[in-house]
Amino acid sequence: MSGIDRDLPTADALFEHAACGLLVTANDGLVIRANATFCTWVGCSAEDIVGKRMFPSFLTMGGRVFQQTHWQPLLHMQGSVAEVKVDLVHSDGRTLPMMINVVRRQHGSVFMTEMALVIVTDRQKYERELLAARRKAEQALIERAYAEEKLHETNAQLSKTDQRKDEFLATLAHELRNPLAPIGNVVEILRAKDSNDSELQWARDVLECQLTQITHLVDDLLEISRITQGKLELRKEHLDLSAAMLAAMESAGPLVRRQAHELIVNLPAAPIRLDADPTRLTQMLLNLLNNAAKYTPVGGKIWLSAERQGSEAVLTVRDSGIGIAAEHLDSVFDMFSQLAPALERSQGGLGVGLALVRGLVTLHAGTISARSEGFGKGSTFEIRLPLLDVQAEAAKVAVKTSAVKTAGLRILVVDDNEDAIATLAMLLRMQGHTVEVAIDGAAALQQAEAFIPQLVLLDIGLPVMNGYEVARHIRREAWGQNMVLVALTGWGQADDKLKATEAGFDHHLTKPIDFDSLRAILRAV
Repeated sequence: MSGIDRDLPTADALFEHAACGLLVTANDGLVIRANATFCTWVGCSAEDIVGKRMFPSFLTMGGRVFQQTHWQPLLHMQGSVAEVKVDLVHSDGRTLPMMINVVRRQHGSVFMTEMALVIVTDRQKYERELLAARRKAEQALIERAYAEEKLHETNAQLSKTDQRKDEFLATLAHELRNPLAPIGNVVEILRAKDSNDSELQWARDVLECQLTQITHLVDDLLEISRITQGKLELRKEHLDLSAAMLAAMESAGPLVRRQAHELIVNLPAAPIRLDADPTRLTQMLLNLLNNAAKYTPVGGKIWLSAERQGSEAVLTVRDSGIGIAAEHLDSVFDMFSQLAPALERSQGGLGVGLALVRGLVTLHAGTISARSEGFGKGSTFEIRLPLLDVQAEAAKVAVKTSAVKTAGLRILVVDDNEDAIATLAMLLRMQGHTVEVAIDGAAALQQAEAFIPQLVLLDIGLPVMNGYEVARHIRREAWGQNMVLVALTGWGQADDKLKATEAGFDHHLTKPIDFDSLRAILRAV
């Protein structure tokens, strides 16, 4: 070892008397090491600092706020911060302008923060420039804190309001589903009667169609937030495209007539079968027809047509309206899109309607496009949807055909709605089942023990004892272990189904009953 090497200061000496202040803090800011240079600058001994003081305690109030809102988050994100300017407070109250470099490192299993601090030169210039900026910053921070507090209060209030809205919609949907249940039962009774009266069959079909539409609308009360978040669930079924076209034409009729338009509908020559949500399919076409009516001058023409092209159904809505400029064709399906030249002619179209159509088409695994030769030359909207798989449709028909063979079960129906219980019991008896009824929870338990049914259709909202309690009592009895319990209720949210499962129910059906689902349960029993 040379003489020079022997004269070099040790690592500890270099740390203690470095030309800058050196600090090591724990993750929470507690100082765990400070060199002599730093201690001299702040007028404290190492014994007064190490393990006793947090680093922010050496900062001015503005410096503490700056640390929390700016460089501390940046440090956590990137692991280091360079050239941070802050004021440290001397033990006698003086402030010391500092420049700090900070590194956050992992030592073993813990993270520590290492700091190097240097007193800034040219202090007078620094203070003049920084003082005015700091005052503005501190005021802005105070105002920001106040604004954030108000924003937090507003968000809390909005959250509470949103929760109340969800609770209201769930209750409303439940209350609307209860009267829909007996209506659905009556439709099934009329279907079972198999009358040859064509007018009665027509009336039954109209009732069933409108009941389906109302049921979907009631369900949508619970899905408003899902719609805005793009989480709408489709209720697909096998259908003929012509039916949706005719329904959309009928719904668009009032607006078309008000505008004195001529609506020309070309139904496909042969049936085109789709696996689609009939309500949403009709809604797509209706939105396009309404859009055409709004953007076509009085006395114009609108064409609605459909055809089969390969493995796709192609639906077209064309009009003789004002047209779309080429530069707007790519944006007409954007949310809140509006065409400036068309505003005086429109009645709110090309805002959200076309965006909704695109969303619904996408959910159906289809595509939509717009064409126009320019201003005053009309527009054409084309929807392409996949055709129904013929084999899948045949399988579904086979399941429905076999559904009528189920008979001979002992069934207990429990509901406090007299119309619902009477119509459902009548329908089940018509199918060959032995049916007993009860209108409250206590009576349901008595009937279940005496009758020993194979299946219990049990409403949840019952007097005396609710459906959950009845199910728990049945499951505790030896005679109730093998009964199939089906919750029949207007409450259809995910947590309602979870509660039913926890109470001992085997199945959960939402009012009005999906009779295909009920038949599947009966077959399984």
